[in-house]
Amino acid sequence: MPRATGTKRAILDAALELAATRGITGTTMDDVAELAHVAKGSLYYNFSSKDKLFEALLEEGVGSLSDSLRAARDGLHGREALVALIAVLLDLIESNAGLAKLMAAEIFRTDRAWQKTLFALRHEALAVFAEAIAEARPATAAAGTSGLMASSVFGAVLMAGLEWLVFDPDRDRDEVSGAILESLSGGLLA
Repeated sequence: MPRATGTKRAILDAALELAATRGITGTTMDDVAELAHVAKGSLYYNFSSKDKLFEALLEEGVGSLSDSLRAARDGLHGREALVALIAVLLDLIESNAGLAKLMAAEIFRTDRAWQKTLFALRHEALAVFAEAIAEARPATAAAGTSGLMASSVFGAVLMAGLEWLVFDPDRDRDEVSGAILESLSGGLLA
């Protein structure tokens, strides 16, 4: 998905900044217009409603995430692919903490107008993890659990990444990735 530019970009960036600190419910269209330095008419010209604005924001962010995950996995298999996926997801969380916070807050909300879009995009991102897991452990594909395991890995990385950025930002990304991999590889319960 192409990244928005100009006025749309300013609006999306303002909406993300506000939602990351106030939540979507606490963000008004007036606040978005003010922070984006655009007239309300321009805001509503680009996005007919708050729901459409946040749907576009999540669609762009999660779509970009899926593209990045596919690129990171390209040519890699099994454990190598999972290591690369975890690293790129942590990099994306670090470079766009606002979107990561928004995703963490919205992923399980079922009362949002954009839930159908977010579900489809989430499924697309998780499929990249599920494919790598099924390659690393073919029995998971046969048992039908690679998708559930993908959700577990994605959720662990998302939450560990946010924990890292908020409470331990001086820690090296490779250290965070190593701790996640150790937990996932059975090191925690071995």
